[in-house]
Amino acid sequence: MQNKPIKIFFSGIGGSGVSAIAGFMADKGHIIFGSDRAFDRDPGHQLKKIFQSAGVTILPQDGNSLDASFDLAIFSTAVESDNPEAIKVKSLGIPVKTRPEYLAEITVSFNTTAVAGTSGKSTTSGLLAFLMKRLGLEPNFLGGGRVKQFRSCSNPGNFLTGSSDHLVIEACESDGTIVNYTPEHSVILNLDLDHHTIDKTARMFKILMENTRGKIFINADDSNLKEITKENAITFSIHTPSHYKAEGITYHPFSTDFSVNGTRFTLLLPGEYNLYNALSCIALLSEIGVSKSDIANVLSCFEGIERRFDVHLNEGERLVIDDYAHNPHKISALMNTVKQLREKICYIFQPHGFGPTRLMKREYIKAFAENLRNTDHLILLPIYYAGGTASKNISSQDLADGVRVYGKSAEVVQNRADILQRVHYYKTYIVFGARDETLSDFAKEIAGML
Repeated sequence: MQNKPIKIFFSGIGGSGVSAIAGFMADKGHIIFGSDRAFDRDPGHQLKKIFQSAGVTILPQDGNSLDASFDLAIFSTAVESDNPEAIKVKSLGIPVKTRPEYLAEITVSFNTTAVAGTSGKSTTSGLLAFLMKRLGLEPNFLGGGRVKQFRSCSNPGNFLTGSSDHLVIEACESDGTIVNYTPEHSVILNLDLDHHTIDKTARMFKILMENTRGKIFINADDSNLKEITKENAITFSIHTPSHYKAEGITYHPFSTDFSVNGTRFTLLLPGEYNLYNALSCIALLSEIGVSKSDIANVLSCFEGIERRFDVHLNEGERLVIDDYAHNPHKISALMNTVKQLREKICYIFQPHGFGPTRLMKREYIKAFAENLRNTDHLILLPIYYAGGTASKNISSQDLADGVRVYGKSAEVVQNRADILQRVHYYKTYIVFGARDETLSDFAKEIAGML
């Protein structure tokens, strides 16, 4: 980390990972400029206003405002190489790094904990940073999800600057750069199909473990992780023996009570999948010397991550929830949880990206076929396309057709307004999908109409 303030330009500053680093560096006293195509399309974008409140200068994404005064340029991996800014930066000779390259560079300056896994890492990294902050450990945090209690007029909630050398990061495997991290500690929550095949992701997780200097925390219940777990790993679990096993569990509709090694905890998040997230944090904090009673005192204060089981309406029989679930593992976990709440549910899912949908087509169909009951209905929105080059030889109709083969109710609706016109057919709606923040607005619309 540079002690002297430097001038940094971020291209694609609106992305979840890039926005966290940009806000973090601004909060550390650096001079930050940035651009994003989303801000060009929507000049009143909420995140743009947050950046401007933090003293970040937002530029049009056309390259015309760039000059040789910048010390460094950071590019989102979603920004194409022929983007005008990429061409301009190269012509000016400004040093360039991708977002994951720069994150790996930042982590070297800290006592870093990397939180990995194909599901749950946003919630877990945010929860760990929240607990550390409440426990007085003054952590730094760079995440993908927005911690509700970190949000302010100048912070979207996905970063935190503290006075200690603790840094918690969400270590995403999607672009393969997770193998470049050399953390002090690593948490690996689970291993399933997401951006890559299970075997490919397993190899990356194994390298992360080999690069970890201190302790490795592993979910002992995950059958895929058993193949790569080191003998000296610290384990947590719900079903099998481990160092930190949850016992005396009571699942409530919107919270969970449980014990670990004799200490009673309450988590204000529902479902088994969130219990795993909490267990990993309890294990890590216990291993670095925090008492379980102190952890229990602050765990019950955590309000969660934006767009992770966000309840927009809970009034009698009417319930509307918005969630980020987007891979088959996350979708199954979400549906297993909400099935306990209502008998008749309308699920509205927007697949993210043509490549991921193509990769996970069979597993998507299986997840829906296994979890949809005869009283439930699935509405698929068109595949979300964020730009760039992609082969569009798959559609949401392919998923709907596959689900209907199993005798389950599924359809594709092209226009969200058509759903709103018949919104009173159901009293419970679960809206889910990645990246597209308008899904949250849509869930609010449904809640308002109900």
